[in-house]
Amino acid sequence: MPTTELEVTIASLGHLGDGVAETPTGEVFVPFVLPGERVRIQPTGEGRAELLGIVTPSASRVAAPCRHFRQCGGCALQHVEAKAYAEWKREQVVAALKPRGIEVEVDSIVPAAPRSRRRATFSATRTKKGVTLGYYSRSSHTIIQLTECPLVVPEIEAALQSLAHLVEPGLSRKGHASVAVTATETGLDVAVTGGKDVDGPLRAELAKRTSAHDLARLVWNGEMISERRAPVVTLSGLKVAPPPGSFLQATADGEAALVRLVVEAVGDARRVADLFAGCGTFTAGLAKRSSVFAVESEKPQTAALDRAIREQGPGLGLKPVEILMRDLFRRPILPSELLKTDAVVFDPPRAGAAAQAEQLAKSAVPLVIGVSCNPATFARDARTLIDGGYRLTRVTPVDQFLWSPHIELVGIFRRE
Repeated sequence: MPTTELEVTIASLGHLGDGVAETPTGEVFVPFVLPGERVRIQPTGEGRAELLGIVTPSASRVAAPCRHFRQCGGCALQHVEAKAYAEWKREQVVAALKPRGIEVEVDSIVPAAPRSRRRATFSATRTKKGVTLGYYSRSSHTIIQLTECPLVVPEIEAALQSLAHLVEPGLSRKGHASVAVTATETGLDVAVTGGKDVDGPLRAELAKRTSAHDLARLVWNGEMISERRAPVVTLSGLKVAPPPGSFLQATADGEAALVRLVVEAVGDARRVADLFAGCGTFTAGLAKRSSVFAVESEKPQTAALDRAIREQGPGLGLKPVEILMRDLFRRPILPSELLKTDAVVFDPPRAGAAAQAEQLAKSAVPLVIGVSCNPATFARDARTLIDGGYRLTRVTPVDQFLWSPHIELVGIFRRE
């Protein structure tokens, strides 16, 4: 393994937020640096290097707001001033579109605020001294014990010790458990995987601790341990009780921005297809002015949305909503099913919507709106739509993943 200390200048930031520098043996990636900085590094092999010190700092460098930064692997960019950070994120969208030959003006980023993440996944393990709960350190399986986290909403940050106590009886010293936490309007919704198998005594103890910490729900290895209150979130005025493991946008402000962009683009369209609808992130917002055909592959999510629409839709004055459970990866909606549709909204997982984009490209729908948390797969699907006769008229990045390289976006396509 190389051992020579080097002094280098950082040329740029890569797509994961690490700095890129040239060395006598080739290009290396260096964490926690900024373009133009002169730094001391220790090459570690495989094109990576450890940062030893800053010789000449960038004017865009700021003090990190979290004491765990650089040890914890949860954030990569806390050292970047807000304006430079926002422009770098915007450029990641531009860079993803360019290889596909897509040229479009990309809007300024809609920013994310600290302490706004309403869902987070921690790792936990049992030790001789108790429980270690936190995020993995960079490029390792060592868990960094968290005492604070400026990413998450105060309800989650305040519960870190309670979460460690909650999971303690179900952990072993031989493995790590995953602790997914969502802050809802009725309390924290916790789902643990990778813990001990549940038997009678463990189930009773976990239920007791769920009550002691006033959690809304605890699911352990897929088994419901306790639901003291149904977790509830409000989606454009519609109160929905998401089932365990269902998708929810990372921040409430980010969700509101996405919904605003989508609803404004749809305008007065009479009928809208909401594909990959989940529990209804966009459904209720769209249904305030349009009839909606909502399609989702997960039955528990369609059931939760259907129940909320039936119970609250009339009181909210929503237009008719038709809900269909269907796997859009295997059975995408066909052009013949969209003949009376004025607009389509699709919000797929990170893998994108290759099969559905192919069918949309063959359709006559005048307006298609793509929402994505992965600019690379969005660019692939956008190329398919453009080749099918659509024009990408606008792209707006929305930051929900503060201090990370991840970015959400909304793209608007109009048929030529």
